Amino acid sequence: MNPRIAFVAAPLLVLAYGVIRILDGLDGSRGPGLAWTSGHLAFIAALAFFVSTFLQMRRLAGRDTLSTVSASAGIIGILAVGTQFAIDIVVGFLSADRAGMSVYFDRIQAVPGVSFLVYDGGPLLFFLGQLALVVQLAVARRVKIWTPFLVLLDLLLPFVDKDLIPLGAVCLLLSFVPLAGQVARTARPAHAPA
Repeated sequence: MNPRIAFVAAPLLVLAYGVIRILDGLDGSRGPGLAWTSGHLAFIAALAFFVSTFLQMRRLAGRDTLSTVSASAGIIGILAVGTQFAIDIVVGFLSADRAGMSVYFDRIQAVPGVSFLVYDGGPLLFFLGQLALVVQLAVARRVKIWTPFLVLLDLLLPFVDKDLIPLGAVCLLLSFVPLAGQVARTARPAHAPA
């Protein structure tokens, strides 16, 4: 797969998740059902593309210790968020309504460590790793100085209101498109020695 695709696909899939999430809530309740499942699948697909973006940003940052730690933290965060979304999908399939989902979520989050690892601390690594990588690229002048601010805006908007996820995804897309260009300009030709 062309690694540049990930820089466009990840934000677009987050945008799809955000729009589907809003549509799912129009009846006053989110999940279970087709919208719940399809939105979560879109976000899981975005997470897969984020792994590629993190690895490419690490490469652009020079593969040093800081970029390796940032990318590793981000990927650990991706695993946590992916686990959370997988749980959401399974709970959606097992439940007849939102009340039934709440019962399952309460049981799952009552398991020691799950709440921190899957819902709170673990996912935070995804956001921190992503921001750290982009800041490193800005400091190295590999991206424009405004790029980390767009990424930060993308990360903060859902904390203000989750219905702002689509707007955050657009900010992320605007910050990632130049990164896709950087990847294209710095990619090693396929026949070049490693």
